[in-house]
Amino acid sequence: MKIGILQADSVPPEFAGEFGEYPDMFIALLSKEAPETEFAVYDVVRGEYPAALDEADAYLITGSKAGVYEDAPWIRQLREFVVRLHEARKKLVGICFGHQMVAHALGGRAEKSDRGWGVGAHPARFAERPPWFDEGPLEFHLLVSHQDQVTEPAAGAKVLAGSDFCPAAVCMLGAHILTFQAHPEFLPGYSECLMNLRREHIGEPRYREGIASLSTPLDQPRAARWILNFLRS
Repeated sequence: MKIGILQADSVPPEFAGEFGEYPDMFIALLSKEAPETEFAVYDVVRGEYPAALDEADAYLITGSKAGVYEDAPWIRQLREFVVRLHEARKKLVGICFGHQMVAHALGGRAEKSDRGWGVGAHPARFAERPPWFDEGPLEFHLLVSHQDQVTEPAAGAKVLAGSDFCPAAVCMLGAHILTFQAHPEFLPGYSECLMNLRREHIGEPRYREGIASLSTPLDQPRAARWILNFLRS
């Protein structure tokens, strides 16, 4: 299987040496569970896209500091590409910004949440077990870093998992699109770096909660298996 990673942002330069770029994080996450997987990277901020949809078996949209509702040309182009993937019923996974982009492009809505910043390790819970799920608990913990949330899922999408803080944490559209608000690719060290960088914007109480949460055991391997099982199904 070949996954095309649609890179929607770059890691802050001061952290890239230690943690790599966002595609590197996803490649590390997914390769641990499926070493045979191939990857191609497209920097969509710079307008890089596959010449044909079949260049990859599936696509994944990374996170970004941008908002999906912004009117930048590259965001409009990515939105149009999501529509193409949906019309072709091509497998697609969206993470954070990618989760929100799917909603925004396909008849839903994403916007800044009145709940404020989500940072650190957050819990969410599945309401049911989709076909690609495992036999583990319905609740899971992953790292998050976002102000925006999906407030209206894409037309026809189903909310599979959520929490009081983030009601639409995992969504699925048909059998071809799966999206997560959380970042299964993040390491706690990188989450801490981002929180330190954004401390003033996050606010001191939420920052301290986020830092304290980093000792929480995370379900990154489970999330990787969910994604791979979904893409193979």
